[in-house]
Amino acid sequence: MKITVDVDCTPEEARRFLGLPDLGPLHETYLAKMRAAIDQGITPETIQSMMQSWSPMGEAGMSMWRQMLDNMGATTK
Repeated sequence: MKITVDVDCTPEEARRFLGLPDLGPLHETYLAKMRAAIDQGITPETIQSMMQSWSPMGEAGMSMWRQMLDNMGATTK
């Protein structure tokens, strides 16, 4: 036996029903900081700093990504 249930709701209604947090304010704060960084001029050091703070393993994660990208570049040459 197979039962199919269709639920007609908005993404906001689904988020609330599932008990997921509203990340809208966090997203707006992130966008504001990114706009400020772009307005001030992004440097390679700024990008590296942002990527390090986002990476789950800090410097070890950055080293892993750098090595992977270097290996990809070596195989395409």
